[in-house]
Amino acid sequence: MVFAECGNPTFYCATFKRNIMAKYSIQVNGKKHEVDVLEDMPLLWVLRDVIGLKGTKFGCGKALCGACTVHLNDDAIRSCSYPISSVGDARITTIEGLSEDGDHPLQQAWEKFVVPQCGYCQTGQIMNAAALLKRNAHPSGQEIEQTMQGNLCRCGTYNRIKAAISAVAGTSSSASK
Repeated sequence: MVFAECGNPTFYCATFKRNIMAKYSIQVNGKKHEVDVLEDMPLLWVLRDVIGLKGTKFGCGKALCGACTVHLNDDAIRSCSYPISSVGDARITTIEGLSEDGDHPLQQAWEKFVVPQCGYCQTGQIMNAAALLKRNAHPSGQEIEQTMQGNLCRCGTYNRIKAAISAVAGTSSSASK
C-alpha cells in the first residue's frame, strides 16, 4: 500500500513518522481482518479506510473530542491516536458492532431523547456510554458527566445525552426530557 491508496494522503504524510509497513491480524466486531498498513497508522484510519467501517468518525486527530471512540476489550479508547501496532490480539468493537440492527438500548435512547442534531459526534458518545454501562450498570449522574466530559458536542445536547444514558441505566437524571 502506498499513501495514495489510503484515501487521505495529506493526513497520512503529515502524521506518520515512520514508513514501515507491517501485517496485522485484528478482530473487529467479531470478525478477523488481515491488514497491511503502516505500523504507526492510527486505528481510526485502519477501520475507516482499510476495513471500510465508516461509523467511527474523525474529529480532532488528537484524542480530545471523542468522535473516534471505539472499544478495545470493552474499554473506550480514542482510535485517532491509537496506533495499529498497539492493538495486539485485543477485541475491537465499533458502532457497527454494538448492535447488528442499530437497536442497542443506547441507540434507542438516543432516538427517544432526540440526542442527535447534526449526529456527527453521536457514535463516539454512544460507544463511550456503552463502555461506562458495561463497567457500571447504574452510574450516578456525576459518573455519567465525568465519563462523558471528553465527548464534545458542538450542538450542545449534553442534557439529552445524560438523560438518555440515565434512562438506559434505570437511574434518574435531572436533565429535561
